[in-house]
Amino acid sequence: MTTKFGVDFLKAVAGYMSQNGSHDSIIKCFRITDGGNGRCIGEFTVTKEHLNSYGGLHGGFIATLVDNVTTYALMSKESHPGVSIDLHVNYFQSVKEGDEVILNANTLRAGKSLAYIDCVLTRKFDGAVIAQGGQSKFVGFNKE
Repeated sequence: MTTKFGVDFLKAVAGYMSQNGSHDSIIKCFRITDGGNGRCIGEFTVTKEHLNSYGGLHGGFIATLVDNVTTYALMSKESHPGVSIDLHVNYFQSVKEGDEVILNANTLRAGKSLAYIDCVLTRKFDGAVIAQGGQSKFVGFNKE
């Protein structure tokens, strides 16, 4: 089902954020494949610039992805993007250069003041969960 805040909206937001020259531009590799109604799903291929000194996907890069992709999911519920009050990531498995990673973010609840969004990262070729995270956001801005 296509909505005003569906996959095309998410692609436009992600495109803008990855091209505006801010810190968010480091996730320009992320491709949205589905979304809307509080969800955002996409993928990227791990390249050398995403690696830590041990050759695995950098934890800080994963955290940035979780931050941004959960925000996109929240925005697809016609919500203000909010400001983070808690961001957390648990790391389970490493991935290496060339691996494809899928992110699936889902808005659990978006109320008048707070929103809660989770995100699971899986390795595409075997479905292994490599990380799971999420955030709580303050969204109670005056809408006048």
